[in-house]
Amino acid sequence: MGNGAAARGTAQASAGDLLHLVRSGRATTRGALQRATGLSRATVGQRLDRLFRAGWLREGAGAPVESPLGGRPAVRLEFDDAHAVVLAADLETRHARTALLTLTGDVLAEHTGPLRVDEGPEKVLDELGVRFGALLREGGRAARSVCGIGLAVPGPVDSGTGRVVQPPIMPGWDGYDIRSRLGRAFATHAPGPPHAPGPTHGSEPAPVPVLVDNDANLMAYGEQRASYPDCSAFALVKVSTGIGAGVVVDGSVYRGVDGGAGDIGHIRVPWVPGSAAALCKCGAYGCLAAVASGRALAGRLTAAGVPAASGSDVAGLLAAGHPEAARLAREAGRQVGEVLATVVTLLNPGVLMIAGDLAGTPFLTGVRELLYQRALPRSTAHLEIVTSRLGDRAGLAGAAALVVEHLYAPERAEERLAALGL
Repeated sequence: MGNGAAARGTAQASAGDLLHLVRSGRATTRGALQRATGLSRATVGQRLDRLFRAGWLREGAGAPVESPLGGRPAVRLEFDDAHAVVLAADLETRHARTALLTLTGDVLAEHTGPLRVDEGPEKVLDELGVRFGALLREGGRAARSVCGIGLAVPGPVDSGTGRVVQPPIMPGWDGYDIRSRLGRAFATHAPGPPHAPGPTHGSEPAPVPVLVDNDANLMAYGEQRASYPDCSAFALVKVSTGIGAGVVVDGSVYRGVDGGAGDIGHIRVPWVPGSAAALCKCGAYGCLAAVASGRALAGRLTAAGVPAASGSDVAGLLAAGHPEAARLAREAGRQVGEVLATVVTLLNPGVLMIAGDLAGTPFLTGVRELLYQRALPRSTAHLEIVTSRLGDRAGLAGAAALVVEHLYAPERAEERLAALGL
């Protein structure tokens, strides 16, 4: 159960705690819930009734009989992922991905298209609202079916406020109230009343909650949950137009004090040939992002007569086997690998995932060369270095999971049930 239930004692387990036990698979029958919580059969039944009336639980096929004497199969309890949907967006520097997903992460509708983050929050967030409305119409869903919205952005985010903090590649976004503006954009463009699903019992339903986090954080969260759920220390490095990292420890995103954890693109690195005049977007010289990001490589390729404007352009050249792009990507991988040697020594992760536009063989080769050369053997003895499993959907998956885990966490679930009058 959650920490709240532990503090109250198992005998005080709430309906939200029972939901968590079912969702996690730790207890999926009434009898198992009684044993896990110490609650009486009648109390378990009462609390499950609240969850059934909310539409959050359903009865599935019978579970195996637990007694050696046999008997009727116990009714299995399941989280009902059909009672609501989630909207998610992954905002990059030059384009955005949006998706409509089930509560278990299945994509129902998806769209990818150009959208420049430097056009500012007003225009960008309104356009996301337009795209959300189109996804709902495509998926045949009304706004009232949306329980929450998740947004991944390419900058540091204060998770308490949902506002980006001094984002180097997001001009005009510093301190902006993203949650409120995106909520208004959704309300304006979504089909039907824009409120979270569920009975209102005579009261006006609350607006749809909006959660915002850094893109690398959400990519790491999505990838870890999908492919490495048993990894207690997971790190992802995204190398695209910029460079950032996300860290998941014991199943939770590690954000630091105010959302600045993982901003490795602004670690200063030693001078390398061709990078003396590389000015970072943050205003400093010598940052890792200024010499090893997709933007940095695009600039060097353009200077060499190979036009490239962004990390995605560099990715296209790498896919086509362009030799100079491959050489520069391997060199960039070595620069990033030198920084990651310190990261790996500090965090001792079980999995280090390389993702983003440059996450191909040349870059990964460079990372491995320097990482294994610089890091202590003890730090890398049990380390897997891998590339993305979810690809372009990693940020969307993480954003959707962030919403679901927030809304159905024990204490928050209990608050929502009370708001529904249940």
